[in-house]
Amino acid sequence: MIDETETFESFLERHAEDVEEAVRKAAAAEITPRFRRLAAHEVDRKTGPHDLVTDADRLAEQYLTQTLGALLPGSVVVGEEAVHANPVTYEALHGDAPVWIVDPVDGTRQFVHGDPGFCTLVALAHRGVVHASWTYAPALDRLATAVRGRGAFLDGERLRAGSPAPGRDLRVATSHPDFTTDEQKRALLGLWTDGVAPRACGSAGLEYLAVARGESDAVAFSWEAAWDHAAGLLLVEEAGGAHLTRAGEPFRITGGNALPFTAARDAATARRVADLLRAE
Repeated sequence: MIDETETFESFLERHAEDVEEAVRKAAAAEITPRFRRLAAHEVDRKTGPHDLVTDADRLAEQYLTQTLGALLPGSVVVGEEAVHANPVTYEALHGDAPVWIVDPVDGTRQFVHGDPGFCTLVALAHRGVVHASWTYAPALDRLATAVRGRGAFLDGERLRAGSPAPGRDLRVATSHPDFTTDEQKRALLGLWTDGVAPRACGSAGLEYLAVARGESDAVAFSWEAAWDHAAGLLLVEEAGGAHLTRAGEPFRITGGNALPFTAARDAATARRVADLLRAE
């Protein structure tokens, strides 16, 4: 457990590579061997036709839960599949213990259909603040990392999101309609306007990476699940970007956000997208 004698910075100096190794090993053991080789009995639906889960999701999360918990005694893990099995687990985000936030396969739909656009997401948070994140795309063998106050990196190279080119339509990835309420759909319609080129999003983690790399200008999402957003939001922040909810406030991983929200390459773009989401 991190206490007064140790900071998250010192913990990460000693163990960041161990976390990276755990993420890579989880993927190598449980995800990559099943990519494009899934049997029918290894795929289930959770809450609807688009909400898929596979044996790779479950087993990779179990691996990460054991490994990450051992790296930081006293920490807890909030994983997508564990929360689905027991929603009370999510309340750990509000507690005093350090929290590993895990999405074992972000973009399960892509994974199931043999599309390489999926990733494993891990973030380390404490009392609502994300201190570090790891975004690993095993089919592409690309790893993005971020540590609060120390920058964002992709395969060891510094990420700088930059700003959109003047006069060009903003490229914005948006929530899938199946995961939005009627009110959120109306808010997202604000993006269908001159000067914006919205498109449906893929893996949330890889969409955040695209913003951090300056390949995409913003995302606009309508759900709060911390495992989808914690890693990517820090990645964008440390690359120089910003995030805002529809109420004009930074997104909180602990919840209670005015949705939809945006993360963008720079503060001005975040404000522009947030303003469009508020337009009636």
